[in-house]
Order: sequence, then C-alpha cells, then structure tokens
Amino acid sequence: MLAAFGVLGLSTSQPAAAVTLLSDNFNAENSANGGNQVLNYTGLANWNVTRGSIDLIGNGAYDPLPGNGLYLDLDGSTVAAGKIESKTAYLFNSGDLVNLQFSLAGSQRGDTNSVAVSLGSLYNEVFTLASSDPFTTISRSFTVGSTTIAGLIFDHAGGDNRGLLLDNVVLSGNLATAIPEPFTMIGTLIGGTAALRLRKKLQAQSK
Repeated sequence: MLAAFGVLGLSTSQPAAAVTLLSDNFNAENSANGGNQVLNYTGLANWNVTRGSIDLIGNGAYDPLPGNGLYLDLDGSTVAAGKIESKTAYLFNSGDLVNLQFSLAGSQRGDTNSVAVSLGSLYNEVFTLASSDPFTTISRSFTVGSTTIAGLIFDHAGGDNRGLLLDNVVLSGNLATAIPEPFTMIGTLIGGTAALRLRKKLQAQSK
C-alpha cells in the first residue's frame, strides 16, 4: 500500500527541530457544499479511505457531540467499518522524537467499538471505547530506533454503521530537519548509506 502514498523526505543535515507533519480537525472538509456532513465521505484532504466507509458528521442533522465542528464516524453507512490512511508517508530518522495526538469518542449509539491506530512499525495500539464516552484527547510519544517510512492509519473493527468518532489529529515531533523535502519514491538519487538502503527498500515494496 505504500506505493500509493506521497513521501515526505527529511534530510539529516540539520539539528533536530520541532515540526508539525499533519494537523487535521476536519472542519475544512466539504467546503464546496457548505461544510455540511456527508455519509460515506471520500473527499478527505489528508486521508485515503482504503477499506469500508466513514461518515463526515457534526454540522447537520446528526451531531451527537455538538460544539466540535466536523468530525469522523469511523464506521460509515455501508455496514463496512472504515480504514483511513494518511495520503503522505513520512521518513523518520534514528533518534527522532515523534508525538501523536488525536481525540476519540464513543459512537453515542449504544455499542462498544475498537480502532487500531498505527504509524508503520513505530507505533500500534488498539483503543476500545464505550458508546457514551465523550471526546478524549489521546497523546503518545516515542523515539525512532532506525530509519523508517510510515503513514498514519486508523483501522476500525466491525461493521454496523456505528463507529468511534475521530477528531483533532496531530502528528509532530523533534525531527532531524526543520524543512521537509519531498522526493519521488522511485528513481530519485539520495545520498548516504541509510538513504540508499531506504531507496532499495522502497523499490522492493513497489514491485
């Protein structure tokens, strides 16, 4: 699946600096249609829906937790729970400190649900919330052990059109460069032994 992503390369030539890689509260979604809620929404600016469906809710007829703008129901309206993956994959270097923050709430419709949140091999955790749980901010921090490319994934379990609610996703950290530099996944010459190994890995994954 990695070949479908754009990739953000991070040079190791500068000292670590605070960088925000992804920040999304979903409030700018569906702006062409007044920013209203949409069932089975596929137009997310920063994410691909790679399985099932999600609903964009919050401004309209269904807003179980008002005052939060737009947010996602991770189990949309097709009886197939959604999996969303960031459109960008990120290159992390050894020693980078990565911070991940997001808000989760229960479905507010009488059932318990679970979602697996992952960032490649760097982070993987399953969250299970009861229906009535309000939006809760979840924060995780971890240090990168070796050069890694990873996209952020929210993978909801089940499929009954009643999913966990997601809002306010922020991926940031003290990274090895202050200025991200985009590069193509195949055929781009990048210097250094670690970068060369990474390019070969990407070529193998694209076959």
